[in-house]
Amino acid sequence: MPILTITSDIGPQDFLTGAIKGRILSVNETFNIVDISHSLDAYNYPQAAYVCRNAFRHFPPDSFHLVLVNLFDAKAQHLLLARHQDQYIGIADNGLLTMILEERPEEVVVLPLDPTRRKDALYYTEVFAKAFSALLSGGQMDRIGIPGQSIREKHPLKPMIGPDWIEGQIIFIDHFENVVVNIRREDFEAQRQGRRFKIVFRRDEVIDRIAETYADVPEGEKTAIFNAAGYLEVAINKGNAAGLFGLQRFKYEQAQGSGAFMQSRLFYQTVRVYFES
Repeated sequence: MPILTITSDIGPQDFLTGAIKGRILSVNETFNIVDISHSLDAYNYPQAAYVCRNAFRHFPPDSFHLVLVNLFDAKAQHLLLARHQDQYIGIADNGLLTMILEERPEEVVVLPLDPTRRKDALYYTEVFAKAFSALLSGGQMDRIGIPGQSIREKHPLKPMIGPDWIEGQIIFIDHFENVVVNIRREDFEAQRQGRRFKIVFRRDEVIDRIAETYADVPEGEKTAIFNAAGYLEVAINKGNAAGLFGLQRFKYEQAQGSGAFMQSRLFYQTVRVYFES
């Protein structure tokens, strides 16, 4: 059975999460539907990119991924169907695609929308499901959609780097209130160069070593690890780091025509790592 994942910011309590699955199966009942998340924050592109990027890469080749995030960021005339590293992605043309992939897709086509249809999540789902089903039947992407069209691009949120420091932003807080920062292990080690370090965050809290697991420190103690996706994570063994330290992700907006993200509404949170000079 072909795998089709769904990621959305709709919320698990909304009828749409079930209706979307029903609309997919009405188009092609052979799809094996897998939920990634329906609890993403609205308009938080870096969070959505983090979740999608680190989930999609674990699926078998030729899996289909339906991304219903920030669908109505702008009035849409079309949707996007992309193929990248043997994965198919159906997504709105809102810039999130290039943030997920951290580059342009290997292949992308535009899926036109019927101007007579109501533009809602269920109609978009139907468009994507029909495109995915056509691919399963042997259709070519350049016949299913229109190639060669320009698409919106947004740049992934990157940490700031100095000679003796690296500063990242909080991009995700998990169910246990562990705090994920957009500093990857390879970026950390490249800046560290074998030096001792201090991880500093709100209220002048400091961590000076990286643990392998949460249990490497006593219960109730703070720690830092690199999680399964390779990102720096601030945690408390059997506690909640976000609540105790007053850490929170913030809402992001990207300035038009710019790769820079600006804070909006929520308090801007960073975590800085200082390296011994």
